[in-house]
Amino acid sequence: MRIIAAALAAFLALPGVASADSFWELKPTGTDARLRGLSAVSGQVAWVSGAKGTVLRTTNGGRSWESVAPPDTSALEFRDIEAFDARNAVALSIGEGESSRIYRTSDGGKTWQESFRNTDPKAFYDCVAFFDRFRGLALSDPVDGKFRVLRTWDGGRSWHVNDTAGMPDALPGEFAFAASGQCVTTSGNHAWIATGGGTKARVLESRDGGRSWQASEVPLPSGAAAGVFAVAFKTPWRGVAIGGDYQKPTDPTPAFATYDGHGWQAGANAPVGYRSGIAYRGNGLVAVGPSGTDVSGDGRSWQVADTGSFDTVDCAGHTCWASGEKGRVGRTAH
Repeated sequence: MRIIAAALAAFLALPGVASADSFWELKPTGTDARLRGLSAVSGQVAWVSGAKGTVLRTTNGGRSWESVAPPDTSALEFRDIEAFDARNAVALSIGEGESSRIYRTSDGGKTWQESFRNTDPKAFYDCVAFFDRFRGLALSDPVDGKFRVLRTWDGGRSWHVNDTAGMPDALPGEFAFAASGQCVTTSGNHAWIATGGGTKARVLESRDGGRSWQASEVPLPSGAAAGVFAVAFKTPWRGVAIGGDYQKPTDPTPAFATYDGHGWQAGANAPVGYRSGIAYRGNGLVAVGPSGTDVSGDGRSWQVADTGSFDTVDCAGHTCWASGEKGRVGRTAH
């Protein structure tokens, strides 16, 4: 036990790693809505979004929050938000048919433009990501046997359905989880889609800005409630995938994999339990889920950093933010 304690103390002394009782500083938001959408701009600026049409913004490190949701959207679920700075952000609501929408603001949420409303009853949009301030993707569950992707070239002001000729067939039952806004991510000109629901967990990769895709099996559990829930990439050739089964939040079955530019490998170690969000913090990683937060300095060994519930995490440099149920938001303490 002394050896384990000494090793833990040494780990916690690493830059960017804090003890379990000080990793997160909770930042009261004044809402009880579940906040699955999150975009960390800096240590001072962050946007969160979620149930009951909620969109919040802070510009002072979480000391106060402004409610800046688009008008007349209280029935929507804003499961993802991507912010470029304190003024410019894109918010995505999920759901069947016209419940899937995308809004954009360029004045800090004072006004919003509805830039996309889904009219296909077979489509269900889950998440959105940007390569830069202009080019972005929004992902729908499969339509007619293939995942549907929207693309934008003007910062989310307009969206266009991508040609599905370059998209591989979806597996029976396969879909993306709208759990943390991290079912699609980008790095450089590459993009990745996280999937589950079928007999195999997969990640689809694009190396040409989202025009064409290739699918790879990922060594994570998969099933009706299981698969890859989140992907994060430090570079186009260094990434991670995490997930599990959300109906078994404390299942010890490993659900973490790494990518080295050639393929996916099961992580030598993994956080215990289902994890819905993951982000790079410097060269380390932070993973979150309903049963807690785990941190890693190298992606090979993990330590529990907090036991509170979060759904998603995002980092700006070494400052990370997390959000989840009952309006819970935290910012890293160090």
